[in-house]
Amino acid sequence: MQNYFNYFTEIEEHFQRRRGSLLMLSTLDWALIETWRDAGIPLEVVLRGIDSAFDKYEARAQRARQRRVNGLAWCAQAVIEAAEEQREAAIGTAPAAAKTDSAQSGFEAARIAAHLREAATALAVSTLAPQACAALAARLEELAASVLATPPNLEDLERNLTVLEEKLFASLTTEAPEELLLRFKTEAARELAAYRSRMGAVQLRQIEQQFVHKRLLEHGQLPRLSLFYMRQQ
Repeated sequence: MQNYFNYFTEIEEHFQRRRGSLLMLSTLDWALIETWRDAGIPLEVVLRGIDSAFDKYEARAQRARQRRVNGLAWCAQAVIEAAEEQREAAIGTAPAAAKTDSAQSGFEAARIAAHLREAATALAVSTLAPQACAALAARLEELAASVLATPPNLEDLERNLTVLEEKLFASLTTEAPEELLLRFKTEAARELAAYRSRMGAVQLRQIEQQFVHKRLLEHGQLPRLSLFYMRQQ
């Protein structure tokens, strides 16, 4: 988990460096990064894919005037290709086991507990799916107490939080007004329109789902539970 602590920030900064100017990532871009993370694509592979996409863009730009790259989704196909190359290269090799002391990796028990309790506080006052959010808030308080009592296994805790997030998204999607979901899906379709030819159907569905989930959280002012979203300071 230590290797992915800055997964989102590293990708954002690398994309901005290759683009040559500051561009705030959109909700669509963040949803795309999350699909890469959930798919287990290593950070270095994503960065390699971004480099490949920009290298090709710059080579073509020398011969013809092109539109400026205005979104990370433009690099999606190159990242998938880099991931496939990495998997092929890894065939027959065994991954090296790495043990990390959570107390030395930025995942101290007190910080984790604070993250869980902050999320619980926000969920406890939610007006969107209030009963489900209240139940999740209580469970997060239990986890926070457990973390302080016994140093956690970070992978087990992250899996637990992933399950709780899935339950949260299911509840929000079920109880959200139809017109709100339709609005978010329409936004996702509009954002994805320029990139449909560069992505497969499965990836498009995944990104749309992540986009809607993120917009639901923003609408309800609700937090992410994953340790990847824990404050660094």
